[in-house]
Amino acid sequence: MIELREIYKSFDGVEVLKDISAVFENGKTNLVIGQSGSGKTVLMKCIVGLLTPDCGQLLYDGRDFLSMGKDEKKSLRREMGMIFQSAALFDSMTVLENVMFPLNMFSNDTLRERTRRACFCLERVNLMGEVHEKYPGEISGGMQKRVAIARAIALNPQYLFCDEPNSGLDPKTSLVIDDLIQSITHEYNMTTIINTHDMNSVMGIGESIIFIHKGNLEWRGTSHEVISSTNKKLNEFVFASDLFKKVKAVEELDQILDQSYTK
Repeated sequence: MIELREIYKSFDGVEVLKDISAVFENGKTNLVIGQSGSGKTVLMKCIVGLLTPDCGQLLYDGRDFLSMGKDEKKSLRREMGMIFQSAALFDSMTVLENVMFPLNMFSNDTLRERTRRACFCLERVNLMGEVHEKYPGEISGGMQKRVAIARAIALNPQYLFCDEPNSGLDPKTSLVIDDLIQSITHEYNMTTIINTHDMNSVMGIGESIIFIHKGNLEWRGTSHEVISSTNKKLNEFVFASDLFKKVKAVEELDQILDQSYTK
């Protein structure tokens, strides 16, 4: 579990995060949603230690990350896995070598053990042996994201961070990636935090959601509660597209019909 307590962050006197308090539970897909510029990327960078909040507490299973020494932070970072928006694979390395990279950096296992672990992670994301010796440029964008997931779980992390994992993917492949992240989260009981503005992800895997608007935490809930929320700012975000406006209209019609039947 990761808990944020009264997190603030400013740049040049401009507050980007304002009194953010939230709990991200283990074994659940925790989504952070909001428009571009809302502060959700800054929030994730603070959580993983790329930025330092101006004040507040950042607790990893009760351990305050902000008060840790250098060695303690380094040790905690080994418990983290990260899936970047662009996959961020090394073009000069094969798929297998990319997944082995964190193992080579941080593991004391033998080469045979590291190779076995990397192959297991690739197979876990449904990438079989024929892909292992290919280079990132030789595989599809969806496969690249799956390699990135395999690399992120190679060290068996307790905490998984995903920054717009569906960016650049078609809707069908996005669903595959969402399902994969969710199943891995449940299987390994990880604390998973996902930054996204993809409403398909929100509705599909939003087990716990916080909505950030102009640096403020405006709403929290689940995918089941998003559609029926009365929060104006959340509704402006969620129902920005014609498709979800129609979904909202159908939801409201269903509520009217349910009320009429119960009278």
